[in-house]
Amino acid sequence: MHRKEDARFIRGRGNYVDDVRLPGMLHGAILRSPHAHARILSIDTSAAEAHPKVRAVITGQTLAGLNLAWMPTLSNDVQAVLATDKVRFQGQEVAFVVAEDAYSARDALELIEVDYEPLDAVVDARRALDEDSPVIRDDLEGRTSNRIFDWEAGDRERTDAIFAGAEVTINQDMIYPRVHPAPLETCGAVADFDKVTGKLTVWCPTQAPHAHRTLYALVAGLPEHKIRVISPDIGGGFGGKVGIYPGYVCAIVGSIVTGRPVKWMEDRSENLMATAFARDYHMSGEVAATRDGVIQAIRVKVLADHGAFNGTAQPTKFPAGFFHVFTGSYDLQAAHCEVTGVYTNKAPGGVAYACSFRVTEAVYLVERLIDVLAAELGLDPAELRLRNLLKPDQFPYTSPTGWEYDSGDYIKTMRMAMDIAGYDKLRAEQADKRARGELMGIGISFFTEAVGAGPRKHMDILGLGMADGAELRVHPTGKAVLRVSCQSQGQGHETTFAQIVGHELGIPADDVEVVHGDTDQTPFGLGTYGSRSTPVSGAATAIVARKVRERARLVAAAMLECSPDDLDWQIDESAEGRAGSWAVRGDPASRKSMQEIALAAHSALELPDGVEGHLDAVTVYNPPNLTYPFGAYICVVDVDPGTGQVKVRRFVAVDDCGVRINPMIVEGQIHGGLADGVGMALMQVMAFDEEGNHLGASFMDYLLPTSMECPSWELGETVTPSPHHPLGAKGVGESATVGSPPAVVNAVVDALAPYGIRHADMPLTPANVWRVIQGDPFRTDLAIP
Repeated sequence: MHRKEDARFIRGRGNYVDDVRLPGMLHGAILRSPHAHARILSIDTSAAEAHPKVRAVITGQTLAGLNLAWMPTLSNDVQAVLATDKVRFQGQEVAFVVAEDAYSARDALELIEVDYEPLDAVVDARRALDEDSPVIRDDLEGRTSNRIFDWEAGDRERTDAIFAGAEVTINQDMIYPRVHPAPLETCGAVADFDKVTGKLTVWCPTQAPHAHRTLYALVAGLPEHKIRVISPDIGGGFGGKVGIYPGYVCAIVGSIVTGRPVKWMEDRSENLMATAFARDYHMSGEVAATRDGVIQAIRVKVLADHGAFNGTAQPTKFPAGFFHVFTGSYDLQAAHCEVTGVYTNKAPGGVAYACSFRVTEAVYLVERLIDVLAAELGLDPAELRLRNLLKPDQFPYTSPTGWEYDSGDYIKTMRMAMDIAGYDKLRAEQADKRARGELMGIGISFFTEAVGAGPRKHMDILGLGMADGAELRVHPTGKAVLRVSCQSQGQGHETTFAQIVGHELGIPADDVEVVHGDTDQTPFGLGTYGSRSTPVSGAATAIVARKVRERARLVAAAMLECSPDDLDWQIDESAEGRAGSWAVRGDPASRKSMQEIALAAHSALELPDGVEGHLDAVTVYNPPNLTYPFGAYICVVDVDPGTGQVKVRRFVAVDDCGVRINPMIVEGQIHGGLADGVGMALMQVMAFDEEGNHLGASFMDYLLPTSMECPSWELGETVTPSPHHPLGAKGVGESATVGSPPAVVNAVVDALAPYGIRHADMPLTPANVWRVIQGDPFRTDLAIP
């Protein structure tokens, strides 16, 4: 089935935040700090206020008078809406101008005079805890260092004991550098506060509309039922549009102050400098193994750079996200990790760019370690993985760090990837090329994700449980409306969820409308991120459809004058659109279609006592466990030893995301994630100089992959249904972004093996690769000698 959304998108008829036009609408612009760390001595807004088209100038002091200068983050920290005492990263919000048009608002920013006292900046996470490092968050009472948290998982004592007796140990330091999701559409908001009704309506491209509404109520002090959040079409989110940005709050305050709607839209540089980044994990990993290649234990230490405010969007009990899934897909005896979070003078964030709550970092770590171990043991990386992958009869499997993997057939998936790639032939080709002095590399990664957050007893964000709601109503003519709490950013929810309803009710998917992104029109839920749409909202959709089907059974029994127990649900696969009906057992000619039942449910048909009319239902789905999609990826690269240029020649991706509802949409998600992974591995980094200046604030400096850098993807699939999901689906939106970077890096390092190289940090730009070949690698995340 083709995507229902595409009819408007390919015609340019999508409706985005910047398309919202309201009568009397004003425009906002943000003055941002040129310094990474500086005290604010004074702000003079008089010249800007005198501008003939300016209607308001809002500063941190203005907000302080309204008790709105600080707002809660999704990690129980607080973040400045507009700076009051000092600025803590370059690009931080300092003042907000509201004017008659966007150009005048921008012009007026130049009229604001800010007197700064520059302070030393902390840009290297490895120095953030030094005794002489400036304390960034001196706004927090009692704060004497830049430490945010210390967190650990696993069994330290058992892990250390295994390492003490291990035949072979290896270790490797590595960094997953700071990157940015860089969505096609930047962030923005339109706020409209009606002083008569007290109703606030906010249009913004949020991945979590209901969470935003609750937070706006907490920040602004407005009754939650008086707040409506509308998230229209979103031009890409990738996790970067989960949290609330100061610009959203400023637009709301601007509308309250002026009494008119206010629109704020950021430009590309603002988006890259100030919205949620991803990764920035400094990791040190060790593996203990036997000489014949049995992996026994892994231990890890991580330094996590969270920027100036702890604004990561992840479950409360997991300050390092799901990083402790770092044991990967392997059968280990023990594991342990320690993660320390620190503040630096950079923009806040961390959980974005399809990272599955730090699963991306965890998979990168373990898959690089496996290759380092293979080199140490002289084993083929594929063979080492095959010796240690979990077996089908071990599922459900509880990992050494406490995750309960639901299902899997890892070796089958690995073998399929090797067959598609022609692995043995590739190794023979590589040997021939090496004999001629050519650099060809073959990289493998095998990943297991933990997605679909999550069970309410274990997971919440700011106390809000991570269950999703769904409401379904079938009209008298048999057409249906499904309302869900998740929000699409390109994943095709309007198609996928319509297919689920159509499958369960036996009606055409085209007869199902999916409503999402409007808090006045949809049930509560925490939104779309971490590949949770199909695992959670998709499950809710299936369950609510089954509730409607069961009510239809009662109505059909009244129509056919029989007991509901005498009816069987039947699907006519030959009919166009899978026609479903309830039929009398043993008399298939006595049946009623869903369309007939829907009309009768709204008619004068006499129903049994206790049976309500109409066909509708509501459900809230609290997942019993996460789902665990997995995959095997093989990348083939060629490296030019003279320039360091890397060319990705082939990429094989075999994914197992359980039952696939719409294979075309799944493949599209995988294609996008693979391109993301190639970009991160080869070109993307947000680097800073020693003063905290952002060196990647435009697409001239922050490079994105194009079709020129990507090969023709070679996809395969295995299907291992999740035993606890109503449809057996597992989720796939972030799988390729998780699995592809280590495959690319492993391939490049494999190509450089003749030089004795066993590791190189991303991004593997030509300059970086050339320096590695010369034996002179440098820090890829900092422009500091």
